Amino acid sequence: MFNHDWFHGPAFQEQQHEAVSRCGATHFPDMDPEKYESDKKFRKFCEELDVRILVYLRDGFSYEVKQIADVSSKSHLVFECMPVDEHYKVGAFVVSLPFDEIVRVEVFAVHPSEKPEDVPLITGFRAGPDTSDGKQQEPTPQKNR
Repeated sequence: MFNHDWFHGPAFQEQQHEAVSRCGATHFPDMDPEKYESDKKFRKFCEELDVRILVYLRDGFSYEVKQIADVSSKSHLVFECMPVDEHYKVGAFVVSLPFDEIVRVEVFAVHPSEKPEDVPLITGFRAGPDTSDGKQQEPTPQKNR
């Protein structure tokens, strides 16, 4: 279903453009769609939007794409992801995924002034393994060496 061309070609760009356009249209419901490109307020609003990209995998994990990496190998998707866990926010976390493991990609456009307080949990970063009761086990503290 997904392949290199989807993420590095027009399909991915079109999905991002579509999310931005639809978000803009939601905020300017009375505007004629023919006037979107010529209206300064509409264009300014759309330029200010943040676009979030979520990749969902067959195993139930998901990642938020910060930036697609430009690597020579085209057999898998390589990207820097947005870490959720504080331990990973100190550097860059680069993920490589086989394309056949990707089951869904979501693109979400939102204005910074309207960002939701509760962001979706990105399950590519778990605090610990799941326990038999379905709750996550807290990680064991590591001693400084």
